[in-house]
Amino acid sequence: MPSTSSPRDVRPFEGLVVVELGHSVAAPFAAHILSELGARVIKIEKQDGDDARKWGPPFWEGASAFFQALNRNKSSVVCNFHDPAHVEAVQTLIQNEADVVLQNLRPGQVEKIGIDGPSLCARKPSLIYCNLGAFGSEGPLKDRPGYDPLMQAFGGIMSTTGEEGRPSVRVGASIVDMGTGMWSIIGILTALYERQQTGRGRVLDVSLFETATSWVSLLAAQYLASGQLAGKQGSGAPGIVPYKAYATRDGEIVVAAGSDGLFKRLAPAVGHPEWLDDPRYADNPSRVAHQAELYGQLDAIMYTQDTATWVSRLEAAGIPCSAVQNMAQMVAHPQTQALGLIQDVPGTGMRFFGLPLRFDGERPRSHLPPPKLGEHQHLIFKDGDTLP
Repeated sequence: MPSTSSPRDVRPFEGLVVVELGHSVAAPFAAHILSELGARVIKIEKQDGDDARKWGPPFWEGASAFFQALNRNKSSVVCNFHDPAHVEAVQTLIQNEADVVLQNLRPGQVEKIGIDGPSLCARKPSLIYCNLGAFGSEGPLKDRPGYDPLMQAFGGIMSTTGEEGRPSVRVGASIVDMGTGMWSIIGILTALYERQQTGRGRVLDVSLFETATSWVSLLAAQYLASGQLAGKQGSGAPGIVPYKAYATRDGEIVVAAGSDGLFKRLAPAVGHPEWLDDPRYADNPSRVAHQAELYGQLDAIMYTQDTATWVSRLEAAGIPCSAVQNMAQMVAHPQTQALGLIQDVPGTGMRFFGLPLRFDGERPRSHLPPPKLGEHQHLIFKDGDTLP
């Protein structure tokens, strides 16, 4: 693949070769991070392609917006995993070129056809091979598949999301899938650092379930300490009061006055300086114990003004707060624009959010469009041996 780098490109992993045996979100997101940082990513897809290609509408320039967002900068090669010749071609590619392999195929599949971590690392000891599993590599559920909503349910996230007395809800963003991709990157970076010293790779294991437990680790700590379940949190957080969203005349606002010092600013800002002498609100444990009374008063107060008025008043008092923005408002906000978060994809009309980090003030940028299915068969198949 020809280099398209420029002096201003942030491409620290240029020359690193990644083979993605991935589908849906977790492995493609991990490979996407590496590709944005300059790695060459070869995506191996099944015969009808990554399922995410069809996750729409909306579709954008030939595939779903979901797929396009996660797969730019990659090459696509279709492999019939039931054909030994195709499997051998993938094995050869990995042995000859790959530094890193990411896989989230269904449990047991890579072992069955000989493209699992131990098998490939035996042939190439410097290889870093990362499994992105569902329930983890051990235990009674290790062979079960998993998806983000299942793991939000199984991992305890949904039990704390939503409002008491109402059905559990999933966090709208795919936090378990994408979080698992991020954990895989942490593992891969660690293994790359170690390989510089030892010359040897690693077989890494991350999973959706383990990621879900990390997201609820603070809530789990409260349970382990007290034996009490946190329950559904709504827009708030257990053990911190006042710290939640309120309805205003024209929308919603989140106010995070979670310390005693911030509460001393909040009380006069909402017209109730007498709260500072109320023993029920003397400190955070007292406010937690009497949160029903305090929140009842604040709910009524916040509804008396529009969101902009409250934001102006609370910010002037030094109280952290934010309007609850929808996607359109967030995208259009001057802060989003100032950071250059939304980036064009070369050769397309598509625009996506870039990585949430910068190097010396420069954000990594996409350099290639998402691939069409099987667009790069020539990378491992010769003489026209293309789609099965």
